[in-house]
Amino acid sequence: MTGLPDRVELLIDLYELTMAASYLENGMTDPATFSLFIRKYPPDRGYFVAAGLEDFLEYVANFHFSESDLAYLGSTRTFSQEFLDYLKEMRFTGSIRAMGEGEIFFQDEPILEVTAPVIESQILETFVINTISLQTMIATKASRCVHVAAGRGLVDFSLRRTHGIDAGLKVARSSFIAGFAATSNVLAGKLYGIPTAGTMAHSYISSFGDEIEAFRAFARSFPKKTILLIDTYDTVAGAKKAAIVGQEMVKEGDKLLGVRLDSGDMTLLSRQVRKILDESGLQGTEIFASSSFDEYKIAKTIKDGGRIDAFGVGTKMGVSADSPYFDIVYKLVQYADRPIIKRSTGKVNLAGKKQVFRRSKKDGSFFEDVIGLQDETVEDGVPLLETVMENGKCMRPHPPLQVIRDRFKMNFSSLHERHKLLQDSTPYPVRISSRLQELQESL
Repeated sequence: MTGLPDRVELLIDLYELTMAASYLENGMTDPATFSLFIRKYPPDRGYFVAAGLEDFLEYVANFHFSESDLAYLGSTRTFSQEFLDYLKEMRFTGSIRAMGEGEIFFQDEPILEVTAPVIESQILETFVINTISLQTMIATKASRCVHVAAGRGLVDFSLRRTHGIDAGLKVARSSFIAGFAATSNVLAGKLYGIPTAGTMAHSYISSFGDEIEAFRAFARSFPKKTILLIDTYDTVAGAKKAAIVGQEMVKEGDKLLGVRLDSGDMTLLSRQVRKILDESGLQGTEIFASSSFDEYKIAKTIKDGGRIDAFGVGTKMGVSADSPYFDIVYKLVQYADRPIIKRSTGKVNLAGKKQVFRRSKKDGSFFEDVIGLQDETVEDGVPLLETVMENGKCMRPHPPLQVIRDRFKMNFSSLHERHKLLQDSTPYPVRISSRLQELQESL
């Protein structure tokens, strides 16, 4: 099986290395600060959920080029021996300030800033954009699903259709941060401690000669975790058979946990199935639904009166189908003591080392963010960028995933409903401090 090597330092765009070589040749070794931010909201988005920081910090803390990396670079005949020798000894020696995972943030706000000798900070560009972008994108999409589900359980079913193996793992992690209850991804369960969940496929049902015998066989195998897929042939008929098996399980001292719908009119079918289960004395058996769900379909199904207790959310969440990328960038904002501004049309960035300050009302609800300079303060403003790495070393252990999940839940509850609407949400107020504005005008 061909896959990623143990070390991925060469997972960078070539121009990072050509710039680094030229920096070295020209004696440019002063500290440079780069800022990572999202320029604008994709359609129907009004906030973002920060995710991916742990992976980035692990990459930076262990950054070094292997002998095979250097041998490959030498074979390209692009770089001098002096530069290759430099890369051999290079480690990250700088600092990183960042928002914690699970934080809510908005367009133009720096998610993190890296300060290090220019070669070190420049060479991180590709990895940090790739890592933070994917996980933030998925956590944001998943949070919208959780919000409209209004307390109903959600399970990540996306693995088979995510864009690669690593993406499948990160989707499971990011969706759990945003409030998903579980994932079908067993490796993610092992790596991250996320609860796993799953039922059965249509192939299991059709491999038996009789649908009800398939149900009984599964119930015998998993009497404490039985959820039956009932739409292989006819959903209503399948529900009646599942009810019979559920009654048989009760006599054995067990319980039919649920049935799953995977096709058809979910609103109508869920009502019919609920009636069948209730009339069979199975009021505690839940209805689980899957098949092309995302926040829009979940919201519509609930609004139309669907009797669904939990949803399996797959492809559309796992690839963020309606918004599969962010306009996320990593821009130089200071070199040595000189603030840097980019003036390209439509791509102007805020110069200087910055901080994001969040202001809240007495009840804890957010009402304004202020982007300011790193060394300033804002009245009643809580700074969101914290130093997470200094002199190339992580400042503290990474927080447990449950802590990140709890942080998101608290932050999301503090964001007003008008900023969470699936469409036509009210923009959250973000302003630039007077000192930061003065700096931009001076440049």
